[in-house]
Amino acid sequence: MIKVRFAPSPTGYLHIGGARTALFNWMYARAQAGKFVLRIEDTDRQRSRQEFVDEILDSMRWLGLAWDELYYQSERFDVYRQRAQALLEQGKAYKDGDAVILKMPVEEIKIDDLIRGEIVFDTATIKDQVLMKSDGSPTYSFACVVDDAAMEITHVIRGEDHISNTPKQIMIYQALGLKPPKFAHLPLIMGDEGRLSKRTGAVAVSDYRKEGFLPEAIVNYLMLLGWSPGGNQEKVGLACAVKKFSIKKVNKAAAIFSMDKLKWLNGQYIKEMPAGKLTDLIIPFLKEKGYISADFDRERLEKIVDLFKVRMATLTDFLEWADFIFVDKLTVGGETRQQHLSHDRSKEFQLLSERISRLDTFDAASLEKAFRDLVAELGIQASELVHPVRVALTGKTIGPGLFDTMAILGKEKTVQRLQAAFL
Repeated sequence: MIKVRFAPSPTGYLHIGGARTALFNWMYARAQAGKFVLRIEDTDRQRSRQEFVDEILDSMRWLGLAWDELYYQSERFDVYRQRAQALLEQGKAYKDGDAVILKMPVEEIKIDDLIRGEIVFDTATIKDQVLMKSDGSPTYSFACVVDDAAMEITHVIRGEDHISNTPKQIMIYQALGLKPPKFAHLPLIMGDEGRLSKRTGAVAVSDYRKEGFLPEAIVNYLMLLGWSPGGNQEKVGLACAVKKFSIKKVNKAAAIFSMDKLKWLNGQYIKEMPAGKLTDLIIPFLKEKGYISADFDRERLEKIVDLFKVRMATLTDFLEWADFIFVDKLTVGGETRQQHLSHDRSKEFQLLSERISRLDTFDAASLEKAFRDLVAELGIQASELVHPVRVALTGKTIGPGLFDTMAILGKEKTVQRLQAAFL
């Protein structure tokens, strides 16, 4: 049976590169009807923290990457010590103080990387390898090999930054008399200007979650960083991708991370989401901002969300587009006010507020008729009043249709803001 693992270290949160590695392992396991192991590599007692463990597990669940087995290396120290002791007794390792060190034989090592093809290593350039540190904890490579063998990992899929670890680990496998797994090294994720940085997207998965990205979009975008389902398909669900996934079709070249592309893709998922489900996702953000109380009007909120969802790239965009609906006092920026409200329209605004306050039905069609009747009577172009009215009601120069906006804002706030615009 195919068995792969994702092995994060809880010395920090799960970042986007780690999530891509986890995803490719998960997809390969599911595509091959195999198993996906999650192994928390928490051997660094000083830097490993429970909050990082919790965040990693939570982010994996949020992304939909369910694991079949879960292990913690901190619970396996006795196993590492026993394995190291066996190598000492066989004369394959020696002690330097309390540290256990593997003798590295000089030989040529070849691996057939599933992504990169044949890679050749010369161990003459590699010094003897520490297996157990003087503090009694295992080194990364030793614990990795012992656990991969014990957990029957058949394929190690990881970032290309681990290529240099491969010959060291193969020598440890050989010393232990174990068969190495097959290796596949994924291309690095790069930013537009070089190595991925926090500014260009190298942040934790939980940060993307807080910024209003959807897990489906994150997963969709990550799978495109180094692999393609074919047919120029960009929006592809996880289940569909699993059916097409092949590790041998992963690109060798570095993948370029584009925040603009991710936001576009996230927006596509938002646009296709039913208003009810989208509202459920937005409610926590509204509560955090204090925009809604416990007894909010759910039906009205869904209508507001439906009105704005075509303009959203992230869930938090809703707060920026629709904030004017939830605040009592509107703030209009100085430049926007100067551009659209510097010319006195108090007469037109007063007449408009009187007209719409008398409407029995306060919907977009009734509002549009009242508005167009008024501008016809005043002998002005509708465009002369549309932009000032929009700014007076929303504080913004763009948004959904003006009459839809009025209807969703409600009669009381619409009239109040029109009357207060030139006070």
